[in-house]
Amino acid sequence: MGSRHTKMASKTSSAPPAASKSAPVDTPSLARRCFAEGLGTALLVGVGLSIVIFNFGKGSPVAAALPSLAARRALTGFLFGATGMTIALSPIGKVSGAHINPVVSVAFWVERTLPMRAAAAYIASQIAGAVIGCVPLLLWGSMGAGVHFGATYPGPQGEAAAFAGEVATTFVLVVGLLAFVGSLKLRRFTPLIFPPMYSVMVWLEALYSGTSTNPARSFGPDVVGADFHAYWLYVTAPLVGTAVALLARRVVGTFADWEVDVARVAHFELGNLDGYVSSFEADLRRLSKVFFLRRRSSPARGLPAEDPVRVNATEQRNISEERS
Repeated sequence: MGSRHTKMASKTSSAPPAASKSAPVDTPSLARRCFAEGLGTALLVGVGLSIVIFNFGKGSPVAAALPSLAARRALTGFLFGATGMTIALSPIGKVSGAHINPVVSVAFWVERTLPMRAAAAYIASQIAGAVIGCVPLLLWGSMGAGVHFGATYPGPQGEAAAFAGEVATTFVLVVGLLAFVGSLKLRRFTPLIFPPMYSVMVWLEALYSGTSTNPARSFGPDVVGADFHAYWLYVTAPLVGTAVALLARRVVGTFADWEVDVARVAHFELGNLDGYVSSFEADLRRLSKVFFLRRRSSPARGLPAEDPVRVNATEQRNISEERS
């Protein structure tokens, strides 16, 4: 534990990347960012679930050309992930960070890169956007109704299997997202992980739960179809998967090395939209840094103490950075 605290101290005492030191000059207002989140989520479910209907609905030309259900699941997952990728790379993603999924906002909130108020506003916008985005699905008529407009329900294996599948796939989503966002070398490629990730997950898991990983994505078609059967599962299981991923982030040494300092999925050159999210959380960060630095300055396990003058100077520099 001593070596781990030393490692964490050295990480926290260093200056954050330039992109996250301060919020951009023209930071969009929270209202504008919430509008972008709602619009992005509407597009995700509207386009993504239209792909589901087109590939699996009654009379689908894709089914005739590609009769293999497994192949169509993989194709559908890839196109759904590509939809999310496109939204993230678009101007919509530039404004809000393109969470378009409540569990992503929750993860960034736990990582302390998104204030609670903004996280709650994002989630409300995502849910509203999902409902709005699903309304046009009614235009698919009987073809859409035949597949419940892309709604997610537990498969014949039962709710327990569906719950486990949602936990597992959401875990993969959150770990993969944080791994890329937390690496300065990889973060610019973050949106590119979604098409192959969802292609594999939908191919392997959709038979059990439909592979939602997104409470808003499941809520929209349930509202349009007026059928909330097992919706509780598509809220609780993704949250459990997110919690397990965030716990692993703090327990597994490799995961703990990730520097998650922004609450966005693309356009990282803009930095964190909220800067150092709030004065309260900035104070918590400052105190944690001081705590770890002071532990480093105390002799432990026979190691020589660090120079207190140098440690105090480091503390003052960190305090100045937080206040700026």
